[in-house]
Amino acid sequence: MNLLLENRSALVCGGSSGLGFGVAEALAKEGVRVCLVARNLAKLEMAVERIRKAGGDAQAVAVDLNDLTALDMAIEQVVAAIGAPDILVANNGGPPPADAVDFDPRQWHQQLDAMLLGTMTLTKAFLPGMRQRRFGRILMISSTSVVEPIPGLVLSSSLRAALANWAKTLSTEVAADGVTVNTLMPGSFWTERTESLLFRAAERSGTPVATLMAEEQTAIPAGRYGSPEEFGAVAAFLASPLASYVTGALIPVDGGVLKG
Repeated sequence: MNLLLENRSALVCGGSSGLGFGVAEALAKEGVRVCLVARNLAKLEMAVERIRKAGGDAQAVAVDLNDLTALDMAIEQVVAAIGAPDILVANNGGPPPADAVDFDPRQWHQQLDAMLLGTMTLTKAFLPGMRQRRFGRILMISSTSVVEPIPGLVLSSSLRAALANWAKTLSTEVAADGVTVNTLMPGSFWTERTESLLFRAAERSGTPVATLMAEEQTAIPAGRYGSPEEFGAVAAFLASPLASYVTGALIPVDGGVLKG
């Protein structure tokens, strides 16, 4: 299927690995000029090289999305690299595990900047151009915890739910301008973060990692972890003109895990 994305441009946050890279790779295959943003320059350069070897057009900007003061310069670098993006893929690696009873105000303030205000800043910068061009796609890569909180991840569950509500509100304000805003809720995908969380859980519980992996996959109706390539395919469709009537949606990509 031709997604009609040739000559479009996209900013993909957290694009050096995991689901972010899966989205960047899928968009590049559709002829989109992609700019990958993440903190680690070495990983960014490797990701860009992979996309270019496959025939895609990719650039990179190294910036810590948690640092709001650095975003203005990063925004200028993105525009210099690919022009004003038609597609914004907002994606964060996620905050550290925490329980609700262990409330730390400093940690909450830090993650508020990283997960909400950074995304809002990028949206504010690029949304006017999208509205003027009568085409824009804003995709939030979130989690199933938006609707079913995950034990031990209260920061992620709470702040992602807040961002999803902001995205829904924004979608109603810009829909008539040809801009869609959707939130993707990935379930269990085999990424570096998944591996890290499993090892942490294994250390805390004393259960072997292999056992935890088997238990987690058994709980997924599809019976397995998803791949970043599968996730990228869904995101690429939503970023395309073919999905122009899909906006304000919470879309699970989870192998059937969500019950509601």
